[in-house]
Order: sequence, then C-alpha cells, then structure tokens
Amino acid sequence: MIHQKYVDEYIESWRKGQVIFNQERIDLVKHLESEVLIRDDIYFDEEQIEQCINFIEKWYFKLEPFQKFIIAFIFLKYKVRDKLFYKDIVIVIARGNGKNGLISGLADYFISPGHGIEGYNVDVVANSEDQAETSVKEVYNVKEKYKALMKKFFSWTKTKITGKSTLSEFKFRTSNADTKDGGRPGCLIFDEWHIYEDTKLINTLSSGLGKVKHRRRIYISTNGHVRGGFFDKFIEQCLDILKGGSKRKNRFVFICKMDNKDEVDNPELWEKANPMFSKPRSPYAEELFDTIMDEYLDLEDDPSGRPEFMAKRMNLPQEDNTIRIASWKDIEATNRPIPYNVLRGKTCVGAIDFSYIKDFTACGVLFKHGDDYIWDSHQFARREFIKEAKLKPPIEEWEEDGLITLLDGPVIDIKYMVNYFCEMREKYGLNTIIGDTFRLDIVKQALEDAGFHVLYIQNPHAIYAKLAPRIEMLFAQQRIIFGDNPLMRWNTNNIVVKVKNDGNKDFLKKDEVRRKTDGFTAFVYALWQADNILEDEVNIDDALDALDALNF
Repeated sequence: MIHQKYVDEYIESWRKGQVIFNQERIDLVKHLESEVLIRDDIYFDEEQIEQCINFIEKWYFKLEPFQKFIIAFIFLKYKVRDKLFYKDIVIVIARGNGKNGLISGLADYFISPGHGIEGYNVDVVANSEDQAETSVKEVYNVKEKYKALMKKFFSWTKTKITGKSTLSEFKFRTSNADTKDGGRPGCLIFDEWHIYEDTKLINTLSSGLGKVKHRRRIYISTNGHVRGGFFDKFIEQCLDILKGGSKRKNRFVFICKMDNKDEVDNPELWEKANPMFSKPRSPYAEELFDTIMDEYLDLEDDPSGRPEFMAKRMNLPQEDNTIRIASWKDIEATNRPIPYNVLRGKTCVGAIDFSYIKDFTACGVLFKHGDDYIWDSHQFARREFIKEAKLKPPIEEWEEDGLITLLDGPVIDIKYMVNYFCEMREKYGLNTIIGDTFRLDIVKQALEDAGFHVLYIQNPHAIYAKLAPRIEMLFAQQRIIFGDNPLMRWNTNNIVVKVKNDGNKDFLKKDEVRRKTDGFTAFVYALWQADNILEDEVNIDDALDALDALNF
C-alpha cells in the first residue's frame, strides 16, 4: 500500500475519533484503501504536493488537514507515464469552508514556475460574473500586495493573471455556453455548479482539454435547490464510485454533509458538513461557527431561512422543496380580537383577489398597529359552486358568522366588492386598493368609478418571492391578526411555499380546487404596499390619555 503523510494523518485522526466523518467520507476512505492505495502503478508526487502547500500557505492562508488531504490526491500520478490518476476532483462542501480561497491558491500555483507546465491555462467558471471573478480578484490582490516580489514571475490585470515563465493564464468565465468554445485550458474549475440544469456548459468548455498535459477539472460547490438536474445525476455517479459500483476510476470525490436532518440540532456534529469545525479550530473557524450558530438560532423566529440553512450550511437540502407558510400554532395565533376602537381614523390599504368570477373572491383592508398587521376581510362565493365543489369546511356556518357572503347568481358581480370597499371607506381612511391584472378590466374601472385609487400587480409571483421570507417571519413572531376568522385560517393553511431552482420562493395551493387561498392572496397583495401606505398612526384618544398621565 502506498502512503502519503497528509493522507495518513487525516485518516488516522478519524480512526482515533479526533475528527468526525460523514458517511461519504467514511466510504471514501474504504474506497481508497480497497481500490486505490493498494495499487503499485501510482505514486504521490511529493515534490509537487509540498510545493503547492508551501505556496498557498506562504501567500494565502494556513491550510487545514482536510485541504492538504485533497491536495495530495490532486498530484497522484501514474509511475510509467507522466499522467494524473485523478482528472476530476469533486468537492461538495458546506458554505464557509474557504473554497474560493482554495481555488485561488491552486489556480495561482498552477500558473507558477513551481508547477512548471507551459501554457497551463486555468479558467474558473461560475453562474454569475461576480462569483466567477472572486478568485481572480483574490489572486490579483495578492499580486498587488507583494508587487515587488511578484512582478518577476507574474503579470496581472483585474481580469487575468499570467505566469511569465510558463505563459500560463488564470481568468474567469461565466456560464453562457452558447458563446464559449473550449479554448486551450489545462484546468477548468467549476464554482457553485449545483445550479447547472444540464451538461451543456461543462461539455462545451471541456472540449478544449487534452491539448495540455495534466488536464484537470475541479468541481467545487455547496448543495442547492435544483433537484433532478445535472447536479443530482452527477452526485449519484460519485456515490457509486465511493461504494465501488462504478467503472469510473479517475474521479476523486470529497463530500461533506450531515447524514440526516436530526443531526442538525447537534452542533457537535456540524463538522460532518463543515470540516473547518474539527478541533482544534482556527480563529477563522471559531468565528464561522459562531456565525452559523447565530443563523441556527434565528430559525426559531424566522423559519423561512431553514431551506437555505439546510442546503448551504448543512449541505443537506430538503428533499421536499415545499414547506408550510406557517405552523398551525402560529396560524391559530392570528385569532386575536381586531381592536376596532384603535383603528378609527387610521390609514389602511385595501386588496382584492378576484381571479375567477364563478369561484371565490376575497376583499380586505390591512392596518399596521404597533408591531402588528391587522387584516379585516370578507369573502364572496357562488352558492352553486360550494355545492358542486363539495368543500369540506363549514362554509354555510361561516356565512352565518358573517365571514362570507354566498351569492345565488351565475357569476360574482363586481358590485359586491365595490360596495364592501365603500363601506370600509366610510369606517376608515381607505383610498388605495391593490389587485392583480387577471380581471383588471372588470375590477379597475369599477373601483376607479367609485373614487378609489387602484394599483395592480403585473406579476404576483415576483412579489411572492420578495414577500415570502417576511410573511413567514411575521407568522413566526405572531404579529398578524385576522380576528376570529376560521375562513382566513383555512386559506392560510392551504398555502405551501415552494423553493424554486434559483432559491426564491413562491406561494402555491395545496389543491387547486378544494383548497381555497383567496383571502390569503388578497392579504399578500395588501402587504406588498403596506410599508408605502401604512403608518404607525397614533389614536387621538390614546394620545390624550398619555398626556393626562404625564400631567400636561
């Protein structure tokens, strides 16, 4: 069996219980010891390993044991031919592990005299220009900082670093495969590649590999929200390699993640996803640990951040990308009396969801009082629709309670909504009403004729993405008041939040027909403009009482 000190030390530290491995790293050790390290036709290029580690630690930062472990396999070679054993290096690791720093140090070394391969160009590829240029900027800053020493070996601009002796270049590319050919790279680094939906970009850029010896592809990423795409299929291949069921032998796979969601509640196990947290921790790791602990504790008040926390910090995305808008406990907490006595004279914003004239329609007015948002609402529905749809909730009982009006006509006439808002205008300071564009021709004209200012939302799903985290937080902090309105509680409980591929959120119905959400939708519309229209107005009687208490 072949040995390498950084490899042996890292594996031994796990066996002694000094570090904690997730299952994928345990499988990696078994795979290496049973299929790789027993070979007699390969060797670790110790000179390159030491030069690379020394280079990064001199100019960038002190490397952690897991980073040295990875670097050792980057320079694992065949004895007979000057050829790399691993052509693909796959690193899937939680956010905060200094992956961009590692990319920067590796790329800089690859174009340096120490690496010594002529024309060994390195391209870092990411989905956005900001992400792609991060490592190039970091290398640029190092060159500027040590300009007197560096100018003998390198030339540099903010977009390209060049090694003078090998004429090797380090630059960034963005993920527009339609305008990129393969070029002549020696190494391609795909940064945050979890967002790719197919192999088009990777195949296009990889077509230029092989023109320079020691071609490499380095994939480094956290997990993401795109499911069923290229990332998942690629990871399946990687797991097959670790379990010994794949013919692919030239891919090194280093995956750090929590083994299951229950472990997330035990911070002592967080090093499964973030090996920076193995003890003893560096000052950087201690600061990072405190940051992630703060984020974890924040989830109690803001559960909307859980999908992102699980995917990025724990590297364990939720399999179901839909979550409830709020717990039933927090939805029940909306059942607080509406303080009508303090709403007199307060500005409010109205909203209407009038999507289907033969279905349900919801209207309401939204107030802000202190930290609370108060939603006073009413709904309309066709009696015949209620019978045909066979809805389970006690709609007729809610009608008796005055929460909904059941109409006997063939459609829901806009006049009912206009009359409702006119009544609200008589009671409160209502002037502005929000709606979407779906029935704008019917709604807008009727409300404007009644003297209302109407704002409309062209793309409701865009405001859902913006408002979802805030609404989830308001529910979690129990700052929403619906009054004793089981119809609104039913509407709200029928909503799920879907995490989309780009990480944004959308509101969806649990069921398109039987799970009505109209009241909640109108509430969201009103909240869209709440901060622009509503104020924390002071009730005049409350103000006078306060002055009396101060003996003015």
